[in-house]
Amino acid sequence: MARVRLNLKSREDFAALSLHEKNAYLQEVAQRVMKVRGEEHVPLSKDALSRLRRFYMRRSFADLKREEIEDEGMRHSLDRMAEAIRADEVQKVIEHELPENRKAAASSGPRPITRPPPDADAQLMFWVPAVFDAPIKDDMNLMDVAPFALSKTAGEGIIRYELKDAIITIEGGAEVGLATAYDYDIVINMISHLAEAVRVYRIEEAKGRRPNLPGRIYRPAAAEILKFCRRDLGGKQYLDLERALDRLQATRVKITNLHGGKRRETQSFPLIGRYKVVSRTAQDRIDQIEIEIPNWVYEGIVKPDGKPTILTLNADYFLINRPIAKFIYRLARKAAGETEARYSLPELHKRSGSKLPPHKFRQAVEDIVQDAQLSPLPDYDLILEKSERSTVLRMRRRPVRRDAAGEAPAAGEAPPV
Repeated sequence: MARVRLNLKSREDFAALSLHEKNAYLQEVAQRVMKVRGEEHVPLSKDALSRLRRFYMRRSFADLKREEIEDEGMRHSLDRMAEAIRADEVQKVIEHELPENRKAAASSGPRPITRPPPDADAQLMFWVPAVFDAPIKDDMNLMDVAPFALSKTAGEGIIRYELKDAIITIEGGAEVGLATAYDYDIVINMISHLAEAVRVYRIEEAKGRRPNLPGRIYRPAAAEILKFCRRDLGGKQYLDLERALDRLQATRVKITNLHGGKRRETQSFPLIGRYKVVSRTAQDRIDQIEIEIPNWVYEGIVKPDGKPTILTLNADYFLINRPIAKFIYRLARKAAGETEARYSLPELHKRSGSKLPPHKFRQAVEDIVQDAQLSPLPDYDLILEKSERSTVLRMRRRPVRRDAAGEAPAAGEAPPV
């Protein structure tokens, strides 16, 4: 099939169409797809259109329910349409990850690394610890790599990291794909809830009371998650939230620890346990949610000595609008901490799991570093340095500027000028 962009309508634009307009649009897209493939166009049936409307909005192959279709020709048409729609979305993701044309970037100036906070931004950020530091066997943790696809929409395939002391595999669900960097914000929210619950538990225990350990079930409202992750409360965000939960539940992490080049222990776990939509609003939006906290998270934070190994993130982490930049911040927070860390670009590319070829990944990092001069990454300065073998990214903790009273700014706040 020739590589061609369908330039499909966004999900929001598609949702705004009437039923008749949606069907007409899907018939038009089907005709274009078959023309490109050199195949005869067969008009889609009402049943096929109904399935495709759901697929177009959710991008879940389960919505096609192709096993129920007896007509082989219609199944073939649905498969081709679904493949084309997904391919068009993947192409948009690739274009999002690729740096903009140098000439265009020069004329338009730097692109902000962080998006503006939403209206009526609710700062619930006194505790925003990173889930990636929940201890795993042999002190291995997931902050050294990206345990998600570096995209804004579902990733495909498997990510495999071969590190010095471990092999880490991230695999998404067959139907929903890999969790994304933005989906992972929900896991951070879940961990933050558990960390705060443990803090309260320890306080009560220190007072001589006998409190119950925090539960393994987290029951937030959808609006609470969106506010915590500093997102708008529009209808699209609620749809995205439900899709994100599907991907998080389906994405599994497998870690094989190594010792002397030999395999020692393998463990596999999901990013979140089961989830349940407890209630919906009158507009059929996801409302109350129930999320099971997986063992690897729970056991890493609810510890007998009361010292969970978690790091606090800057609240502006949620505003970072480029997946590669989110990965760089996480790596800097873990490796640099309060000082600095250096990674060669080949090593950075390896740990990111990015599907971009090395030269494109390098270009993306160069653009982030350049744009960070005017739109800084939270907490860290980024510098590219030449070494004998390759270019190195230096991630240096930015000094905290205190006010006249000697107070540092709160997390997420700009330092005083």
